[in-house]
Order: sequence, then C-alpha cells, then structure tokens
Amino acid sequence: MMRNKSIQFILAVSFTLFSVFIIVAVSAVLYGRFSATAEENAVRNSQQIVDQVSYNLETYVQSISDLYHMMDHIIGQSRDVDSELLRSQLETMMSTRSDVVSLALFDERGKLLFDLPDVEMKPSLDVQGESWFRSALDTPGHLSISLPHVQNLYRKQFRWVVSLSKSQTVLLDGKPVKGVLLLDVNFNQIDQLSNRVSLGEKGYVYMVDESGGNIVYHPQLQLIYAGVKEENAELALRHTYGSYFDEAAGEKRLISVQTIGNVGWKVVGVSYMDEVMTTRSELNRSLARLMAGLAIIVVLLSVFLSRRISRPVKQLELSMKNVERGNFDSVASGDGPLEIKHLAERFNLMIGTIKQLMEQIVAEQESKRKYELEALQAQINPHFLYNTLNTVVRMVGMNKNEEVVTTITSLSKLFRISLSKGKALIPIADELEHARNYLIIQQIRFKHKFDYSFRIEDEVRPYRTLKLIVQPLIENALVHGIEPSADKGHIAVAARLEGGHVVIEISDNGLGMSEERLAEVRAGTASSVKGSGVGVRNVQERIRLYFGEPYGLEFESELEEGTKVTVRFPAVLADESEGGER
Repeated sequence: MMRNKSIQFILAVSFTLFSVFIIVAVSAVLYGRFSATAEENAVRNSQQIVDQVSYNLETYVQSISDLYHMMDHIIGQSRDVDSELLRSQLETMMSTRSDVVSLALFDERGKLLFDLPDVEMKPSLDVQGESWFRSALDTPGHLSISLPHVQNLYRKQFRWVVSLSKSQTVLLDGKPVKGVLLLDVNFNQIDQLSNRVSLGEKGYVYMVDESGGNIVYHPQLQLIYAGVKEENAELALRHTYGSYFDEAAGEKRLISVQTIGNVGWKVVGVSYMDEVMTTRSELNRSLARLMAGLAIIVVLLSVFLSRRISRPVKQLELSMKNVERGNFDSVASGDGPLEIKHLAERFNLMIGTIKQLMEQIVAEQESKRKYELEALQAQINPHFLYNTLNTVVRMVGMNKNEEVVTTITSLSKLFRISLSKGKALIPIADELEHARNYLIIQQIRFKHKFDYSFRIEDEVRPYRTLKLIVQPLIENALVHGIEPSADKGHIAVAARLEGGHVVIEISDNGLGMSEERLAEVRAGTASSVKGSGVGVRNVQERIRLYFGEPYGLEFESELEEGTKVTVRFPAVLADESEGGER
C-alpha cells in the first residue's frame, strides 16, 4: 500500500503523532524541576570559580610579599646599602621573577639611596607626596600594598604596577638612616589571573578595594570610566562571602563574593541568569524512568517502520559502499519508495559521470606533469652558461686558443644534444656524449681540479634513455663532492646491461655524505641552494613517470670516501620507443 509513497510522507505521518506525545510528556516533567536545579548549580559553580580566583590571587600576593620580606631582611642586615655585594644579591633575587619591575630605597626626606634597575628618574618627582611613601611612614613596620597605578618614578616609563612599601632603618656609610623600601610589581600578572576565568559568554570577574570601594580590576574598566557601564560595588562590599541576586542593571545577575585576606580586596563574580537557564547539566530520576518507558514505545514503533523503510535504503547503501571501495561498476537497485527509485537513478548516472571525469583527470594530470618535467629538464642552468662564457673570455685574454676551441666545441655539442629535435628519449651514446662534453667544459673551468673516466659496454649503446639524466648527477657530484674537497677529484661514469635493464653508475671520490644527509637524499627531502637547475629530484621523477615506480636512482655514500649514484631503467630499443612516451 505504501510502496509508491514517499519516505517523507511515511515518516511525517508516523513520527509526528509520536513526537507530539513525547514533547508534551517531557515538557510537563521538566518545566517544574529544571529552573530550581539550574539555579542551584549556577550558584555553586559561580562561587567555586570566585573562590579559586581569590585563592590564586592570595597565593600570588603572598609570594610577592615573601620576596619583599626577603629583600627587606637582606637590606637590613647589610652594613652599607651602597655596597656592590648587596646590589648583586638583590639583582639575583629580582631575576627570579619576571613580574618584578623595580626596587628602590629612599630616605625619609625622599632622597634616592639606590634603585634597581639603574634608570634615570623624573627630575620633578616628589616622592614625599606619593601615597605609598606616606603610608609606609605613617604605619612603621607594616607592609603597605597600593592599588594599581601608573608608575611615575622613571622617565619615559608608564607601566601599570602595584607598589609594596614599608619603612626601614638601614646603614649608609656606617650610619643608621631611616628610609622607605619600594617594590613595584607588574599588574599584568594579576590581570591575567583574573581574566582567565569564564562565567558564561557575558559573565566576568572584577575586584574592588575593601577599604575605599575603588575598583582594582575590571575587564570593562574603560566603559566604567566613560560612564557607559555601572557596577554596584557598594552592594558587593556589604558581603564578605557568599552569593546573591542583583537586578539593578535591568538583567537578573548572580553575584558571588570572596575576600582576599592578605591584601584587603574583594573578588566579585558576575553571572547572567539568562545564560544559566539555557544550560542542560542534570536530569533527575523521574525523567530517567519516563524516558525508559518512552524508549520502549520508540523501539516498538521503530522496528515496525524500519522493516518497511530501511530495506531499499540498505540496498542503496551497499551500492554506495562498493563505490567507496573503488568498484565504480556497481549499479544501485531501484526497489522501494518513489524517492529511492529516483535516488538510485541519479546515483547510477552520477557514478557514470564520475568514472568519465576521473579518467579524464588522470589523463590530463599525467600529461600536465609530463609536460612540466619536460619543460624543466629542457632549461639550461644560466649560471653554468654564464660561468662557461666567463671562462672562455678569460682564456681568450690569456691566448689559450686551443682550450677556447675545445670549450666552445663542447658547449655547442652539449646544446645540440640537449635539444635533440624535441625528443624525450635519445640513444644512450648521445646522453653519455652530452655528459662527456659537460665534463670537458667543467674540467677546463676548474683548472683540472679533477679527472674523469667512462666505461661503456658496447651492447648498451643502441638502447634509449631519457635525455639529461646523467649531467645533473655529474653536476651534483662536482658541486657537493669534488669542489669542496682539497684533494684532486675523480668522476667515473659506467654503463652496462643487467637483466633486461640499463644501469648507469656515476661515482666520485669527493667528500661523501653523512647518514642523515644520505637519508634525506633517498627520501627526496634534501635541499640545497647550489647545484643543477634540473636537480636530482627531477631526474628521479622523470624516470618514474616514464618507466614506472620500481625504477629510478639509488644512492651510496660514505664520508671522506665519496658517493655513487646508480640509475636503473628498462632497456628500450629505438623501434620500441617510437611510442614509448607514456
């Protein structure tokens, strides 16, 4: 009866009534219990976060106070506050804390006795008028901690700091002097400790001074100074610890308060209840029992419907899995509802189109890569040509006419073979002749710093090879092996047949390579700013592109012994290579 009906129609009629029943039942249970549970969790979580922030700040302030007391003790025990030993000790202690900005000692008239680091102070500075100075003298022996402020002691420095100060009697030139020790600490550390917490998307934490009601830290302090935002700090000052609700800002907010005992500040956390009520953190046991009963109904109804709906869908899924495994000959069945029939037809059409496109892309990419590599290998290294012509000019100036003729003749032969009438595959004899001409030119350029030898079996000469695969390897041997070596070098080129393959070996007695460098070369990840414009990597890719993955380059090397590169590819005769470019 439902064979030609759409899946949308079947699911809409069957599950709409079921879904309405579930929504009504679940909503009736959740509505009465969710608000209270969410509110309790919000109060507990907010207070825990504020307590943690307060504990971290209290620990941090205590660590700074301990550092101050240690410095205070060392200064008090010193026989002379102007001694280099005391300065060295204090510098060492300051270097252990990246948040310490400066340390300074003033006498009771505000005269600077010493400071660290030694930075020029403002000439118009009136230390006696500073609040931290007066607080230290008014409460002898008590460590005063100021509110955050801009440090105004030094020229061209305006850092946001908290000042720790205390009066102290010290020895200067053997005489007791009453003074004030000041330690400035970067406020950024306190800022970071307060700013790391999260109380929802809009919630935040701020700090207020317990004695004066001044805001110590607020993430939106600029808005408060501009009058755009207001904070009911007076209400927070009435609470030492705990949470309460505030609607003064037009929104219901949860306020959590904790006091930092060792500095006289209060940490205030602000959470917005509209965010709290959107969370889903807990379900009660009655909901679990209700959902268990509903689950039984869902299972029974799903079993009934799945037998009618899932069978054609599973058949289509099986066809898709076959395609996923690479079987593009798989055909989807069109049995089932109307949408399944249409989907199977579109699926089969899509797979046919994908097969055609994949074949087209593979052919295009292979041709593109082949053309790119052929264009790359046809390039002539401009530095080689430039250096060769420079060598010719120099030899002309020295009247070495015979060497000039040899160089130009070799260069012309090298260009002729490089062009090869546009052919990618050339006789092995031509390729090795190209390499020989290259060596003749380089031997003249390097003033016979090396010699070379060729050992070519006659039976290998008729076979074909990709052009310009030997010369880059010889150039690599010259640049990295022979040229840096102090000894005279030797490059040997050998070619032979081996089991239906052509094997060409290029070996040198140069510096060789370390195991790490050799591993990079074999993996194709080695890089160098010197060497061939074609490059060893290009030779490897060209050989594998034309002849397949099993072929290419093999490297053997040992430090101070030299390097050997073996080129291996199939033996191909001239008549076999007419259409051999794949």
